[in-house]
Amino acid sequence: MEINDLTPAERRVWEAFPRGEGVDFREHPDEDAADGATWGPERTLRAEVLTALVLGAHSVEGHVAELNVRGARISGKLLLKYAVIDLPVRLRHCFFERKPGLYGARLRAVALSDSVLPGLTASSVTVDVALRLSRCRITGPVRLAGARIAGGLFLQDTVIAPQTDPGATAEPPLQVNHADIGTDIIATGLTVHGQTRINGATVGGQIQLDRARFHAPGGIALHAETLTVGTDLRAHRLDAHGMVNLTGSRIPGQAIFTRARFHAPGETALRASSCTIGELWLNRCERVQGAVNLRRSNLDLLHVEPGTWPDRIRIAGLTYRSLSPHLPPEERLPALELEEFGYLPYAYEQLAAAYRTAGDEAAARTVQLAKLRRHRSTLPRHARPWGLLQDATVGYGFRPLRAAGWLLALLLTGSLAYGLRPPPPLKAGEAPEFNPVFYTLDLLLPIIGFGQEQAFAPRGWGQWLSYLLIVTGWILATTTAAGVSRSLQRQ
Repeated sequence: MEINDLTPAERRVWEAFPRGEGVDFREHPDEDAADGATWGPERTLRAEVLTALVLGAHSVEGHVAELNVRGARISGKLLLKYAVIDLPVRLRHCFFERKPGLYGARLRAVALSDSVLPGLTASSVTVDVALRLSRCRITGPVRLAGARIAGGLFLQDTVIAPQTDPGATAEPPLQVNHADIGTDIIATGLTVHGQTRINGATVGGQIQLDRARFHAPGGIALHAETLTVGTDLRAHRLDAHGMVNLTGSRIPGQAIFTRARFHAPGETALRASSCTIGELWLNRCERVQGAVNLRRSNLDLLHVEPGTWPDRIRIAGLTYRSLSPHLPPEERLPALELEEFGYLPYAYEQLAAAYRTAGDEAAARTVQLAKLRRHRSTLPRHARPWGLLQDATVGYGFRPLRAAGWLLALLLTGSLAYGLRPPPPLKAGEAPEFNPVFYTLDLLLPIIGFGQEQAFAPRGWGQWLSYLLIVTGWILATTTAAGVSRSLQRQ
């Protein structure tokens, strides 16, 4: 291309490029790139001119060449497919008539912030520094699958809302799947209408999705299976309409969904099964609209308020070391009854273990008792009475003082009854002095004997009372022994 063929706007860029100087076509800093379709030739740059510049890069001695333009209208298609460009490309506050093509290119740094684009094709692109797409408005798919970005990917306050023909097969608007991001993905305030796909991606630092909005009702809003994050996933005030899918992800730090909204009625709203996460925070969230699936995940800390759980959860195989906030077990236990597949003994054991980790043995015993009661409800009717008896007498061994209460009440009843009407001796003159308290104890305690029971023979109602005390004593002894045995087995 001869320089004589350039328009005045293109000549300005052509002359500034070798010296690394920027060219700003904006009339004022707050100008909106959405008006770019009306911009005239005085601020229009042909994509072929920009391509010729970066591919035939030359610089002035003592300067580093750089394509640095603000507020231009880019006509035609900026096609850099498979190109190797060792200089920064900054086209900010620009209006692109056609989506840039960066497939397979190797670039130093790319900044398209504050621009309006009909899409971006950059699959398998390699960027040595960073790719910046902040505050953009994009009306077509952004393809970054397989990208290799040594620095960070920036998508703050960007809106991606593809305009597709009715009946056309919808392509995911944002694809960063299987990408390798050296540092962070910063996408605070990002809005995507359609599926965001980052499954299989590796991020060396953290992912920031604070205030992000993903809209894919009836589908997968955020598809992040087998995602690997170096530190944290932060999604404060995330708003997701459709499933958030983190299946198989590895997040060694924190996955924070503070004040997040999950909305997928009748479907799965949050799926984080088979994950390994340091800390999962679902604090101060609205009640999840849709099911939550945490099956087979391994967490160090699970922070969730009881009011966050939906009507259906899947927690089979979920392992967590500690649970916060620390609440009475009566507030935690109802969530275990929301399990879609019914009674899960392991879920109760896991909750009890979390209370033991916190040093709350009383709460752990309450959970164990609730587990046995729930188990009893799954048994056939003929197998339930023995469990009911154990529960009523000693609380399955977790309420040993209850047996003492029964014993004291029966002792008081027998002592008063036999004190008012002592039973006659079997052999007059040979029987020891009658003592109603020790006589009642003789009847209640199956093993210990005080010589009273064998020396006296009650009649009438006294005899029936003695039968009741003997049978009750054996029941208390048997259920207490079963409870003690159960406690020893747990230890």
